[in-house]
Amino acid sequence: MSEKSAQKITQALPGKLSEKLPGKLAERAERGPVVPVVKLHGPITPTPSPVNRPSISLQTVDSALNRAFSFDRTSAVALAINSPGGAATQSALVAERIRELAERKNVPVLAFCEDVAASGGYWLACAGDEIYAHASSMVGSVGVVSAGFGMEELLRRAGIERRIHTAGESKSRLDPFRPENPEDVQWLQGMQEELHKQFADWVRQRRGDAISEADEDLFSGEVWTGRRSRELGLVDGLGNLRGVVSHRFPDAHIVSVEPRKPLLARLGMTGPGGGAAGVAAGAVNAAFDRIENRGMWSRFGL
Repeated sequence: MSEKSAQKITQALPGKLSEKLPGKLAERAERGPVVPVVKLHGPITPTPSPVNRPSISLQTVDSALNRAFSFDRTSAVALAINSPGGAATQSALVAERIRELAERKNVPVLAFCEDVAASGGYWLACAGDEIYAHASSMVGSVGVVSAGFGMEELLRRAGIERRIHTAGESKSRLDPFRPENPEDVQWLQGMQEELHKQFADWVRQRRGDAISEADEDLFSGEVWTGRRSRELGLVDGLGNLRGVVSHRFPDAHIVSVEPRKPLLARLGMTGPGGGAAGVAAGAVNAAFDRIENRGMWSRFGL
């Protein structure tokens, strides 16, 4: 498409409806600087939801990140973060991908905390060169948590015998159908401490002198409001995405960049297998997904 044609499209679109144009077309139609916005919403998990609920993983957001950094006249890339956290590895993979693209393209990244940017959500926020939050946002939770259920008593009352056979004495650690083993708990705590150190080191690396090393509460897993987070140095300022971007880059056009979804997901046809068995399995997975999702958000009163 020629630049002249792009200009005609812009003139034909009322107001800022050109925000809805995809990728390069939106940029060329505006003929000016842009600030692409990537939404990082939902729990962080390596397994996307079978009912297409918002979730974050490198698989689900990589296409949007690539498109966001592909514009030729990019003033900055904005991250709209609303996540209670989740998988540590996916948090690190997405954050590292953001930094890789930002450094390769030499584009600043602004992270905006919405309702919640906690645990893995704050890990993602630290990928930004600057972090902003609303005064009422919930920010932080620099820690690691593991949760599960012990169901050996339930099996005993139901008259069910648990049978498990392994080659390797550590293959059945933390089996929820067997009594808890103190050695397993000790192993788990060691893993958590290692992951906690990686998380804290990432925060120190990205926040630098903005945070005080003397304030050990920063890494206690505590959560603070956006206003308190500003005082602690976890965020750089208070404000919302449009307000900050409009002030910092008054000539730039804000463009929302969405990830490309698989065809079946767009049609709502998700879940394993086919036929009645596939539908039943999908329904069970969806139920557990809703329970886990609800539990993660409820930790923050949402």
